[in-house]
Amino acid sequence: MEKEKIITIANDFLVNEFEVDRDDIANDANFKTTLGLDSLDYIDMVVVIESNFGVKLGEADFKKVITFEDFYNTIEQKITEKA
Repeated sequence: MEKEKIITIANDFLVNEFEVDRDDIANDANFKTTLGLDSLDYIDMVVVIESNFGVKLGEADFKKVITFEDFYNTIEQKITEKA
């Protein structure tokens, strides 16, 4: 899957499922601060990511995510590993 498609799908579910303002999403923005998610939200995010991309992100994966760019790259890496 192309990275642009990953970004589009991810941004769409962040806006629709997690009520993030699309204007707040930027590649270099802090992922955790921008989203303000609690631990239950992360569980929901794992489910949404799996349903949209067919891959699972675990706690270790989220620990590496600082920016939205990191988030997209992590999803892209998981998709590549699965292929």
